[in-house]
Amino acid sequence: MSVNKVILIGNVGKDPEVRYLDSGVAVATFPLATSDRAYTLANGTQVPERTEWHNIVLWRGLAETAEKYVHKGDKLYLEGKIRTRSYDDQAGVKRYVTEIFVDSMEMLSPKAAGVAPQATVQPNVQQQSIQSQVAPAQDNGADDLPF
Repeated sequence: MSVNKVILIGNVGKDPEVRYLDSGVAVATFPLATSDRAYTLANGTQVPERTEWHNIVLWRGLAETAEKYVHKGDKLYLEGKIRTRSYDDQAGVKRYVTEIFVDSMEMLSPKAAGVAPQATVQPNVQQQSIQSQVAPAQDNGADDLPF
């Protein structure tokens, strides 16, 4: 068994760059900063603040939402998967890029006047409809759990 799950809360580093593939599918990319606060150890050693930058990739509906509502400085809650890819640069050197492919996004920044309400956006509408078709289990008060 393996799990590839990332949860990030951070600030958008620059406005999303959105492009549309030949098939019409939208793809948005932008950097997201997460920071660990500075602190002092018991022995007096000061540990400085550390900021980590993440390459964020959104597809389809999430990309279109980001294009309209996500801006530099906004705070986002993201869930997704880590993906690493490689390419050869102009000098023929192999380079590696680690990206976060987002499955769900929630905008945490206070909404500005006249902007659409903030909400969680799921990229896979088909998945949502399948989940809504599954009937919830009936709670009869008894279960088979030993605790």
